[in-house]
Formats: sequence, structure tokens, C-alpha cells
Amino acid sequence: MSTDDPLLGEATYAFSRYIGLELVGWSEDYARMSLPVEAFLRNRHGAIHGGVHASMLDTVMGYAGCWTGDADQPQMCLTLSLNVQYLSRPLGTVLFAEGRRTGGGKGTFFAEAEIKDDTGELIAKGTGVFRYRKR
Repeated sequence: MSTDDPLLGEATYAFSRYIGLELVGWSEDYARMSLPVEAFLRNRHGAIHGGVHASMLDTVMGYAGCWTGDADQPQMCLTLSLNVQYLSRPLGTVLFAEGRRTGGGKGTFFAEAEIKDDTGELIAKGTGVFRYRKR
């Protein structure tokens, strides 16, 4: 995704750009992101650092709950709670995170997400609680 994506109507923020995290799908209550597996994402054991998984899950769930359908009226949120379950190591070369808003109200929302690699291996799952920021 470029710095300014006309399809999704939002600029990629610096952290996502730095690690290579790309928003590849976004609609009401849903978001999908991809991240190529790179050497700099690995920990001292050679596995993808758990913080990368947590960041992906947090980010994709936040986007899932913040769809407005109007690029001129963006909605932002803050993470109140994030739970991550680490399940496996990637076998492939690209990670895909899918997040879904599962409920909530005017002030907060709940979401869940999972990360799989391009072989279909389930890598991690997460849940979160988020607060909408005032516009």
C-alpha cells in the first residue's frame, strides 16, 4: 500500500510502513492486512517476534471496528484490552491477519482476529476491547 491509498482513503502510518504491514481489505466490521516475513521481524530464536503478532492483531482489530465508509470522516480508536494466543510458527513467507468487530456500542467495541500464513498455518489469535476516539 502506498503512503496515501485512494481506495481505502487513509494514509499508512509510520509504524505500519516501517514493518511492512499493509491494509489489503477493509469494510464494515472487517479488515485484512498482510505482512511479508522478513529477517528483521525475527527474534533471537529465529521466530517472528511475538510483538509483531500482537501489533498485527491489535491493528487489524482496530481497523475492523473503525470503518465509516467515508474517507472524509475517519474514526479512530484506542485499545483498552488486548489478548493474544500464540499457536504456531509460520511455515510460509507472508502473514495475513483478519479482524472482525464482534459487538459493542457507541463508545466501545469488541473484536477478534487471527493470523495465518500463506500456507494456511494458523499462527495466532486475539481478542480486544477498543474505545472510539471523539472526532
